[in-house]
Amino acid sequence: MSNQDTNNHQTAFRPSLSLLDATMIVAGSMIGSGVFLVSAEITRSIGSAGWLTLMWVLGGIVTIIAAVSYGELSGMYPRAGGQYVYLREAYNPFIAFLFGWTQFGVIQAGTIAAVAVAFAKYSAFIVPFFSEDNILLNLGLFTVSAAQVLAIISIVVLTWINTRGIRNGKIIQTVFTLAKLVSLFGLIVFGFFLGAKAEVWSANWEHAWDAMSVAKDANGQIVTTALSGLALFGAVAISMKGSLFSSDAWNNITFIAAEIKNPQRNIGRALFLGTFLVTIVYVSANLMYIAVLPLQEIAFVPKDRVAVAAATHIFGNGGAIVIAVMIMVSTFGCNNGLTLAGARIYYTMAQDKLFFKKAGELNKYNVPANGLWIQCLWSSLLCLTGKYGDLLTMVIFGVLIFYVITILGIFILRRKQPDTPRPYKAFGYPVLPLLYIIVAASLALLLLKFEFSYAISGLGIILLGIPVYYIAMARAK
Repeated sequence: MSNQDTNNHQTAFRPSLSLLDATMIVAGSMIGSGVFLVSAEITRSIGSAGWLTLMWVLGGIVTIIAAVSYGELSGMYPRAGGQYVYLREAYNPFIAFLFGWTQFGVIQAGTIAAVAVAFAKYSAFIVPFFSEDNILLNLGLFTVSAAQVLAIISIVVLTWINTRGIRNGKIIQTVFTLAKLVSLFGLIVFGFFLGAKAEVWSANWEHAWDAMSVAKDANGQIVTTALSGLALFGAVAISMKGSLFSSDAWNNITFIAAEIKNPQRNIGRALFLGTFLVTIVYVSANLMYIAVLPLQEIAFVPKDRVAVAAATHIFGNGGAIVIAVMIMVSTFGCNNGLTLAGARIYYTMAQDKLFFKKAGELNKYNVPANGLWIQCLWSSLLCLTGKYGDLLTMVIFGVLIFYVITILGIFILRRKQPDTPRPYKAFGYPVLPLLYIIVAASLALLLLKFEFSYAISGLGIILLGIPVYYIAMARAK
């Protein structure tokens, strides 16, 4: 593709998203399925009210630190592709390609698949036909459930909507995000005022800091195992996998920087406002769970549907159905934001001749439709490969690695490009960015040890990008 064509494509993106739109994309992409599901796994892993709450608080703090650090990078390079561009500027095209490759192969597509599976889980609460247990195709080693089919259909529908222009995606994102925030705040408020029980709250906090794993034996009896030393660190890593995944995708706003008004300012503001708002909501929701449900019920609620169990205690069966519908709205809206943003990375990679050439073209609605459909295909295939928790581990391992590398890039760019304008500067530099690097790198190593099979799958896809890069470079030459 000629330089002239490239410039025509780059100027074809239209800045049409306001600060509100950008904040709704940050918050809406973050609030998907995690806060409604993963508290059950966290409770099984670490077993007490204090530790459950701490995992969500730490997850929020770590996310906010990363987001305000990215504010500096987004102000320096307000371009389509976001994090891919930051890595290219701080390091080289090879590191940027590995991120883009992993984003496509694991992070973005895997998150879309995981959230789509969660959407199907809650749909099955309303329409049992869509249950994971309803196997539509059994080929021995390979099965396809009704839930997987519904997950794929939801991905296809959202992809089609977003190929029709960013305005459609923007409207869905703002409406669905506001709806999910209202429903979550409603659940929290009614939970504390109608469903909270003093005896449940007191019992849950009686041994608040006794870390223990909780499981059921073959007879259905609950078995607890005290945690200390390396086992405790492993439980923390597994637990924070869930809270961090639930808080992830905030960086998606950087991918669509070229379509945001005054991106040098508004991206940084949206990153802080969105992550802070979501952290408050998540911690409040989990305190409400602890006030309404005994810890053992949180740990072993059917299909990990903690929010539905809480709503049942608060409103009865009718209320639980309403909340399930709202959670479907939440996951659908979340995947809209993920779908909208992801293809912008592949567009920028294609401009660098490091991805399928067609992904670097915009359609008549000024969106990278080919990139959207390529993303749709791979996300749909991932829906068939694993369960929600498995996809979670594979995704968060790759996420942590590239967040560490990107935030380390802030230190590198301060030396390489000291005179580049920085409308925002990383808050708490150098202490807070360095703290994030240490925490995130430690969590990635712990996941590699304690959740080896799926973490190594994520690592394998990253490493597979090395030969792919050199093949792409050879073809470009």
